[in-house]
Amino acid sequence: MSMHRQRWITGLLLLPAVIGLIVAGRLPLSLFAALVCAVSLFEYLRIVGSRTPGTPIDSVSLLLLGTGPAIVVSANWGAPGLVAVGLGFNLILVGIWATVSFAAGRTVSVDRLARQVLGTVYLALPLALIVLMRQGEHGAAWVFWLLLMAFCGDIGAFYAGSYLGRRKLCPAVSPKKTVEGAAGGLAATVLIGTVFKALFLSHLPWSATLALFLAVGITAPLGDLFESMLKRIGDIKDSGVILPGHGGMLDRIDALIFAAPVAYLFNAFIF
Repeated sequence: MSMHRQRWITGLLLLPAVIGLIVAGRLPLSLFAALVCAVSLFEYLRIVGSRTPGTPIDSVSLLLLGTGPAIVVSANWGAPGLVAVGLGFNLILVGIWATVSFAAGRTVSVDRLARQVLGTVYLALPLALIVLMRQGEHGAAWVFWLLLMAFCGDIGAFYAGSYLGRRKLCPAVSPKKTVEGAAGGLAATVLIGTVFKALFLSHLPWSATLALFLAVGITAPLGDLFESMLKRIGDIKDSGVILPGHGGMLDRIDALIFAAPVAYLFNAFIF
């Protein structure tokens, strides 16, 4: 079976479950998002060199695997401040671990500490913002809107790049991505975003909505490029193998995690 077909089959099989969880919201959605966070963090640790096959996970990485999903679950209560407190406490715990380890004469790597803190901001925070957005007015529609724009933009970029791609977008990071693919992805984002907005969120003003389309259309592929950069530094092709045709969980949500803060900003402070 071709990888292209595998991608579509995997996506279509997961679609009903994702729809059901978004509609259910609250604890089911937050627990699912926490699971996605845990799997993605596990892959992230491998990419950034904090976990190698056949070796036990170190304590600071275990701390990340515990606090990251906990921060996402805390968003279930709909309090952004609680998520911020979770991020703050993660920093405190990392600081305590580093100080105690250094006092005990053990080597403390600042790089490893930085990778831990980056992991919470990179993965736990955006997923928590999606859960928070679901708690608000028209929350389910907003989450569907975000997912459609991010994923359809990715599909549009893939097909536009495959058939029309000529000029390389950022060959040092991702040799296959093209300027034409990026334009196709942006066009797909605007198109699907416009259709969904007209059907389900018609009360929103068009001026701010167009700004949202452009913001998501730009930040989502940047998320893809950022993960590609991490994998290139780590000399890894795919973040994992959990999703046939897609690679790892992080490979599937890389665009979404950059687009989520943008969508939350518009949802909470602009509309």
